[in-house]
Amino acid sequence: MKAKKIISVLTAIALLASFTACSKSDDAGKKDATTVKVGVVGESNEMWEPVIEKLAKEGIDIKLVSFTDYGTPNKALNNGDTDLNAFQHYAYLNGEVKNNGYEIQSIGDTFISAMNIYSNKVKSVDEIGEKAKIAVPNDATNEGRALKIVEAAGLIELNKEAGDAPELSDIVSNPLNLEFVEVDAANVYAVLPDVTAAVINCNYALDNGLNPGEDSIFQDDVSYYAGKSYVNLIAARTKDADNEIFKKIVEEYQSEAVEEIYNTTFKGAYKPAWK
Repeated sequence: MKAKKIISVLTAIALLASFTACSKSDDAGKKDATTVKVGVVGESNEMWEPVIEKLAKEGIDIKLVSFTDYGTPNKALNNGDTDLNAFQHYAYLNGEVKNNGYEIQSIGDTFISAMNIYSNKVKSVDEIGEKAKIAVPNDATNEGRALKIVEAAGLIELNKEAGDAPELSDIVSNPLNLEFVEVDAANVYAVLPDVTAAVINCNYALDNGLNPGEDSIFQDDVSYYAGKSYVNLIAARTKDADNEIFKKIVEEYQSEAVEEIYNTTFKGAYKPAWK
């Protein structure tokens, strides 16, 4: 009888060990799903939803890590706290690499934040007349972009040597004698009633109820710039630039589903830069 009891106990222990092993195997299976942490800034990142949904089916779990400032995401990526980030354009990334020695680089283009021309007084840039006042942001980066857009609209001509960061002094032709009113980027919308037209950043346009895709009289486009300075991107550590999973993430991001969100959720404020 004692022998039978001992055998019974040993059998129970063996079965328990078997169930425990299966449980660990299941847990390990879950952990085997590849998790990729992507640094972003702010909470408006709906464009990632179709990417996350699609790649989850392939065992790639994308986790968005939201930062509240622009100074931290590249440091986190360089240090290995995140795997990728998507919040900046080339000009900003190049400056960060130069100033901080980060070993990170772009692995794919995303969008350009549209700086469009808006007006309460005219319905087309063709209606802008002699000595009209045009409001532009007064910081170097945004003012340079604004001037490039005004040039693309056919209103002025800029010195080609100025590249994608011209200044007012780089205007070589101003046939309408336009007057440029320099205002802090956040306040350009506020002076819209006082000028003929204004070049407004997409975030401030959205914040003030404008629809970038419908309310502007002239729209920004990637083709207006000689380089990629203002194109946003997905960045990775340089040593991981050829990671196949990261390449797949870029591929899924550069899709019609993401472009549709640009056009609907963000009202045309973002324009695809991968085409």
